[in-house]
Amino acid sequence: MVMLAEPVAQALAAARDRQRLTGIDNPHVVYLAPHGRRLDHELVMQLLARPGLIFLAGRYEGIDQRVLDAEVDATVSIGDYVLSGGELPVMVVIDALLRQLPGALGDSDSAEQDSFVNGLLDYPHYTRPEHWRGQSVPAVLLGGDHARIQRWRLQQSLVRTQNLRPDLLAARGMSLLESDVLAEAIAVPNT
Repeated sequence: MVMLAEPVAQALAAARDRQRLTGIDNPHVVYLAPHGRRLDHELVMQLLARPGLIFLAGRYEGIDQRVLDAEVDATVSIGDYVLSGGELPVMVVIDALLRQLPGALGDSDSAEQDSFVNGLLDYPHYTRPEHWRGQSVPAVLLGGDHARIQRWRLQQSLVRTQNLRPDLLAARGMSLLESDVLAEAIAVPNT
């Protein structure tokens, strides 16, 4: 089951016309498919910089290749697996884009502190109560020393990234400070 070329081309033309009415002359058409470039933070930011986006979602075997060749500017994948259609991947991309927009999150700094923004996984987060089922919030987070808290967060991000996604560290490298902070964490575990 492949989607027919003409109805898809007509739908794209209508979407382009709607964007032209808002002043966007050349919207970027993004097709969601397993063979596309894998979505990551860098790609999210590149898409966000575009003045207009049109998302194209296939179903089952996808869309007639002739339409894709003629109409699509970029093909994006959300991972190395196959879904029945592109609707859910489109929603994933839209959510990743929207959370980057000013005012979308409660705290304007939240999106800048997320995993992948600086090439690392995010540090662990804690809330009340201070003690829960025999586990406590790390003492450094309760002390009020913001410099120590910042260093702890960096350390936890580095350790988490090294343990769970060493490919990220290999790809981005580490500063001298990060190397020192990671070495300290390895020398004194559970700090």
